Amino acid sequence: MEKTCIEVWKNCLQIIKDNIPSQSFKTWFEPISALKLEGNVLTIQVPSLFFYEWLEEHYVGLLRKTVKKQLGDEGRLEYNIVVDKSSNSGSPYTTNMPSTGNGAEAKKQSMPIPVSINKDIKNPFIIPGLKKLNVDPQLNANYTFENYIEGDCNRLARSAGYAVAAKPGGTSFNPLMIYGGVGLGKTHLAQAIGNEIKRNMPDKLVIYVSCEKFCQQFVDSLKNNTINDFVNFYQAMDVIIMDDVHNFAGKEKTQDIFFHIFNHLHQSGKQVILSSDKAPKDLAGLEERLLSRFKWGLSADLQVPDLETRIAILRKKMYADGIELPTEVIEYVAHNIDNNVRELEGAMVSLLAQSTLNKKDIDLALAKQMLKNFIKNTSKEISMEYIQKLVCEYFEVPVDMVKSQTRKREIVQARQISMYLSKSHTKSSLKTIGAFFGGRDHSTVIYACQTVEDLIDTDKKFKGYVHDIQKKLKMS
Repeated sequence: MEKTCIEVWKNCLQIIKDNIPSQSFKTWFEPISALKLEGNVLTIQVPSLFFYEWLEEHYVGLLRKTVKKQLGDEGRLEYNIVVDKSSNSGSPYTTNMPSTGNGAEAKKQSMPIPVSINKDIKNPFIIPGLKKLNVDPQLNANYTFENYIEGDCNRLARSAGYAVAAKPGGTSFNPLMIYGGVGLGKTHLAQAIGNEIKRNMPDKLVIYVSCEKFCQQFVDSLKNNTINDFVNFYQAMDVIIMDDVHNFAGKEKTQDIFFHIFNHLHQSGKQVILSSDKAPKDLAGLEERLLSRFKWGLSADLQVPDLETRIAILRKKMYADGIELPTEVIEYVAHNIDNNVRELEGAMVSLLAQSTLNKKDIDLALAKQMLKNFIKNTSKEISMEYIQKLVCEYFEVPVDMVKSQTRKREIVQARQISMYLSKSHTKSSLKTIGAFFGGRDHSTVIYACQTVEDLIDTDKKFKGYVHDIQKKLKMS
């Protein structure tokens, strides 16, 4: 019986899983799917050019050995790479590439000699009349990879940034487009790439500029009749980091000049890093030819960090500042401020400032009092419906079952704890609580509350359940 591509790839994954860390396996191998098996050639599909580059650089030896183990010494691997997911046909546009681990030599990209910068090129960042020999990269020294917490929300973008920092202009993801909502770390990550490049390759000419600043410099160059100096300066860079490119919208002349700068840099093997609040396909007001350039490389999104990542961000900031805070305070802030990292850090700075000025120790009560302007719905009343939902999520039981007549142990336990917490955390009467939980009378509620109290006193495990749920209620 002949093996299918899925069977072969499944066997390969079992070997790979035993030879690399579990997180690496989850990140780099779980998204891969097997497409076809023709003779001794296995074709797998990877979600982007970045995936292809990363696998070939870090796992090509392991892949070669596993494929040959399954298909024999003549076994070979080919990639089907998703290049553009936004294809009008409904199915993504893909391209095929062989693995360099098959014995074929990878073609080296020819790199033209970079334009050398000299003192005749005017630097638009320098105030007229001040002479400066070196190009200031305009980078914030605090924006580094070490200070950038990794999580599921940013893992792809952060890994791409590392790859670009190691080989600027030498990877397939050029330009690297980082996009996401306000305060999610786009500027931090983009500048971290620049700082890493300058640390390892100090001779590289790196420049960070916001789109607004670039547009203003362009207008000034038109007024002063120095447009050639302006273009020459940016074309001489090895790495350009352009922040907030969505601000190009509607500025046709500025888009045109950046289009030509971009083309020169790209064709010269220089690295372009861009950030935006939207994916390239969603950007409005930009010329199609410029948008098509933005789509050439890798577009990596930054999402809202989950609770664990938010807690890690706060702990990192506290450690960097040499400050210790109670765990419950950190968890409270992280739980309630969940829209972006900037507000998260701002809330913590505000809390520390209030504590210092008022000479008070920071505890949960002070955190709730001081951060009510940051935190939405801090003073909202806890409802029986919310308590029921929280308890059901904790015990993983259906909400409608709690109100039913079933006597299953796990359902009864969830119902009794819900009644107990409703009595403790709401102003509802026993009659109202009983009616809410399936039309029961007040005596059932009294019995449920007594049962919960008895179990808290006698059952350590049960007491832990109630404590965990109460902790979640405090965070609300």
